[in-house]
Amino acid sequence: MKQPCLLFHGFTGGPYEVEPLARHLRERGQLCKVPELPWHGESYHQLKSSRWEDWVKAAEEHAETMTRDYGQFDMVGFSMGGLLAAYLSVRYPVRRLILLNTAVIYVSPGRMLEEMRNEWKYQRKISLNKAKSTPLSAAWQFTRLVRKLKPELSQVSIPTLIAQSERDHVIHPQSARYIYRKVRGQREIHWHPRSNHLICHSDDAAVLFRQVSAFLDKEYTDDGKNKYEP
Repeated sequence: MKQPCLLFHGFTGGPYEVEPLARHLRERGQLCKVPELPWHGESYHQLKSSRWEDWVKAAEEHAETMTRDYGQFDMVGFSMGGLLAAYLSVRYPVRRLILLNTAVIYVSPGRMLEEMRNEWKYQRKISLNKAKSTPLSAAWQFTRLVRKLKPELSQVSIPTLIAQSERDHVIHPQSARYIYRKVRGQREIHWHPRSNHLICHSDDAAVLFRQVSAFLDKEYTDDGKNKYEP
């Protein structure tokens, strides 16, 4: 029987960011929970009044529910959700940790400008509109959460998959290398050359999903080392 899985979306995003991966996991028989979290981008006023501690508390409540209902579970975190997933993996019975474009070095200015130029060219002013609709106070809370939770990565000792888009305009690719150096358990890193920030919706998504399935199906010894060569 496959372990249930909890998936977290990113800052100002929503469940849609990781839903394609959740569908893939469900098709292989895995129960998936994809909650809408307090840092989603649908409510300006909710974002404006919330603090990073509220986000951590909400993440812990979902982990507590998974622990109570299922015991051990797998964890996927996208962007800012990746940092929270790593934080939870140290405190709850998480079996496998999957980090997608996780926010450690969270802005690549050159890539962001390139993406905004492309969106203006195609009259899809997504990044600019999103920036205008995100309260400055929420952006500040986001940076505080990154600073507070970044040290947690060195406490992660369970098997971890790190995936990073090479064309990410939000998270700098160096984030993946940083995470790979910091986590202490068995880990693997995968680069996706055709993907932008929304990796689960990218041209590399099918490859990513196969990598995730293979990672979840690997057998590990109790000390976290893989029994088999990758």
